[in-house]
Amino acid sequence: MAVAYFDCFSGIAGDMILGALLDLGVDETVLKKELKKLLLTGYDIRVKKIECNHITATDVTIIVTEDQHHRSLSDIIDILKRSTLDEKVKTLSQNIFYNLGKAEAKIHNVDIEEVHFHEVGAVDSIIDIVGSVIGVTLLGIDTIICSPLPLGHGFVSCEHGLLPLPAPATVELLKGIPVYSVDRNQETVTPTGAAVITTLASCFGEMPPMTIKHIGYGSGKIPSKYPNLLRVFLGELETKSQKKNTKKNRKK
Repeated sequence: MAVAYFDCFSGIAGDMILGALLDLGVDETVLKKELKKLLLTGYDIRVKKIECNHITATDVTIIVTEDQHHRSLSDIIDILKRSTLDEKVKTLSQNIFYNLGKAEAKIHNVDIEEVHFHEVGAVDSIIDIVGSVIGVTLLGIDTIICSPLPLGHGFVSCEHGLLPLPAPATVELLKGIPVYSVDRNQETVTPTGAAVITTLASCFGEMPPMTIKHIGYGSGKIPSKYPNLLRVFLGELETKSQKKNTKKNRKK
């Protein structure tokens, strides 16, 4: 069974997820071809290799080329339904946006259909979310397991004004998820990153017994003395029979 372990030592964000999946081997041309099925315009995707703390990683930047309006959950679901994407990709993407909308609605005390996604509804976040689901599908990942998530502190500026970090929507999404505090005055886990990983991951904790086949690094955008990267291990879960054979070989 193909498993991906998300090692979030510097947190997680939508662009970091997409970068790590491309670094793992998702074909950039195929990804862009799939994203065209959304029938969205007004953006371009720039993918490049960078070096962060002497570690080579993949950086993804969504360049907005046309003015984008705010979108409601219904608007985004309609975009997904009208697309020609694979049904599994549509369903998982809808689930991510629904969970994000539910968190925003609770924070602002409004009905979920009254939530306007602002930055999250913009084309760049739509590409991050749907692109991440496409990437997971293209890599044939059956199970996603994620490390506990590090939470920074401070404030972030958005359309609502200054918000405390972690952002309220992020905290709402992380209920029931293992987290820990880090001494970093920055946003380490974004609402988009939280929505994607809490929807797709089957559990959170230590890396399971697995055979590692590939490792991918996705770059964040905030400068830091720490490597602002997401590391994803891709491999196979170790079965009971494999464990027994490993023990036998060690005895020999």
